[in-house]
Amino acid sequence: MSIASASPQTCTLIENVTAATMTNADLGLIEEATIFVQDGFIAWVGPRDALPANLRQAFLGSEAAGKAHRIDGHGMLATPALTDCHTHLVWAGNRAEEFRQRLHGASYQEIAEQGGGILSTVRATRAASEEELFRQSFPRAVALMQQGVAHIEIKSGYGLSLEDELKQLRVARRIGEVLPIKVSTTLLAAHALPPEYQGRSDEYIDYVVRDILPAAANEGLVDAVDVFCENIGFTRQQTDRVFRAAQQLALPVKLHAEQLSDQDGAALVASYQGLSADHLEYLSDKGIRAMADAGTVAVLLPGAFYFLRETKLPPIDALREAGVPIAVATDANPGSSPIIQLPLMMHFACSFFRMTPEEAWLGVTTHAARALGDSEQGMLKEGQRGDIALWNLRRPEEICYTFGVNPLRALLIAGQEVGEH
Repeated sequence: MSIASASPQTCTLIENVTAATMTNADLGLIEEATIFVQDGFIAWVGPRDALPANLRQAFLGSEAAGKAHRIDGHGMLATPALTDCHTHLVWAGNRAEEFRQRLHGASYQEIAEQGGGILSTVRATRAASEEELFRQSFPRAVALMQQGVAHIEIKSGYGLSLEDELKQLRVARRIGEVLPIKVSTTLLAAHALPPEYQGRSDEYIDYVVRDILPAAANEGLVDAVDVFCENIGFTRQQTDRVFRAAQQLALPVKLHAEQLSDQDGAALVASYQGLSADHLEYLSDKGIRAMADAGTVAVLLPGAFYFLRETKLPPIDALREAGVPIAVATDANPGSSPIIQLPLMMHFACSFFRMTPEEAWLGVTTHAARALGDSEQGMLKEGQRGDIALWNLRRPEEICYTFGVNPLRALLIAGQEVGEH
């Protein structure tokens, strides 16, 4: 797929597709559908023969003026473009050596306690120039776009200093400026304790709250704030301090919660009306109730579950019963999920977590957009941005059933094709 966008179109008419609108639990399928995009937003979705006369006339007029684009889908599947709502996409180096160590019996926690894990990526990211960091990270975003992703969340958290956290966020912003997709940035300065603060975690949280967070906000580099609340990360009390500081800056919060143990983090982030709680293998009933009450999205990360050989499943049935929206993301990172394939995560979510194909699709569209506070993407319906993926599939479940072949045939951003195979 090329990444050069087409010239601007006033109208785009997509015909002869099966539209999975993602507007209900059954995916809102419309057979033999037509999708009409005008000035970048969806104006109509419905059966082929029911396009309103005024919209058809508007398209014909634009077509005559050379300002329209007609696409024959030849029976393909049309869905909202995908959203990857949890990534650490900007990093330097790799952690293949730690992969080898784990296969020789070392645990993720043991490696982290010996100065590996996150801190090894911190060292590589700090050593990289901003240009080098962009050079290494940009292809990962391109790879996601080539799989139908139009919105990516990118966290910091591998700098752990004012200079290096801002460097990561600037690279993330630059990716969103160079590519036609949307990038949301999340400050994760409270990801790990940097070596210069060993044994002084409260002082490091002081630094995050006093210096890093305000600077990132003042430069317009941050859209949300995250913390790694865990027994090898930061305590619930320290997390609360970061959240209070974010709240004072009118920034929404999310949380790495209950991945390795139950720290009651999900209930905490829900108390701040947080966008999401992510991982959640050790989530309690209390946390589920709090998330349901707050509307906080559960973001499941089956790549990390797979790569770390976790055995404790997230409480999927309890989340379903409580009505908590469930999203699925790559968690793309060098240590616990070096996977840049969101459709593969849909397969993993079905195979490992026993999510249904319908849940997996909603997890990378509607619910993933909600996990980023994005009200303009995630569904095919009037008023949504014309971010649409066309797939060489007949039924939605096919993408969850197989992997290894990319079925994407076209990606449209605001109604414009940005590449093709």
